[in-house]
Amino acid sequence: MRRWIGVVSLAAMLCAALPASVSAQTDATPPPNAAPAGDGTFLLTIFLKHDQSKPLPKINEQLKEQGYFKAFPPPGVQVVSWYVMMGIGQVVTLRVPADRLREVNRAIENTAWGGYTTEFYPTYDYKAVAEQMRAQSK
Repeated sequence: MRRWIGVVSLAAMLCAALPASVSAQTDATPPPNAAPAGDGTFLLTIFLKHDQSKPLPKINEQLKEQGYFKAFPPPGVQVVSWYVMMGIGQVVTLRVPADRLREVNRAIENTAWGGYTTEFYPTYDYKAVAEQMRAQSK
């Protein structure tokens, strides 16, 4: 649990470290998937890497037996994007309320392991900031 608190704190520090001219975007319209500041959520990108020692039907069978399709993502956690990355597996980005992180982690640990190996990356939406910086550098 300490590790996840540190990760969430790191994401908050990264956001706070943006220059004031960039972070104070009063005239920029946030993109549709961007969370309003202070809404208590963060983006979590999860790599679900296929166990390549098993064919896909075996992986799906195991996931079904473990309850993965019912448990992930937990109700109330928003899926921002979910892609298949050929040769890797799946990449899922969720909008997670900070107090629900453990629930997301447990859903993966209890139902996805064995079919997938996993990597977790807390992220934040930088698109509007990058566009503003690009516009200012012209």
